[in-house]
Amino acid sequence: MPIRVVRLGSPRAPGEGIRIGTVRRPPRGVPRQDFARADYYDVWLPDLAPSEALVRAARAAASDAEWRRFVRRYRAELAKPPARRVLEVLAALSHSASFSVGCYCEDESRCHRSVLREVLAECGAAL
Repeated sequence: MPIRVVRLGSPRAPGEGIRIGTVRRPPRGVPRQDFARADYYDVWLPDLAPSEALVRAARAAASDAEWRRFVRRYRAELAKPPARRVLEVLAALSHSASFSVGCYCEDESRCHRSVLREVLAECGAAL
């Protein structure tokens, strides 16, 4: 039952389980009661989202060097105890529960969820 890393708002895969939104902000213009129905997320977990400053840096990253700088800084945020504990819980749960984590970005290669996927794997998660 590996963790799926998904684009929030995309159709759910069969057996995907609970969808966790690892985003800083809820979807715009969508009533709270419709978040799950619209395939955004069932549970909001902003603890694993990049800080506001890093979100701005990621959006502004025009070069590979700027993107690598974002990745280093985001990894540093994820290494701090609150986020690290959540990552360890998700990694452990991935061996016995079905769930997904995700973000809104269209291009995963330039989205924090690509980094989150790597860090979860490093924590021993089944992906």
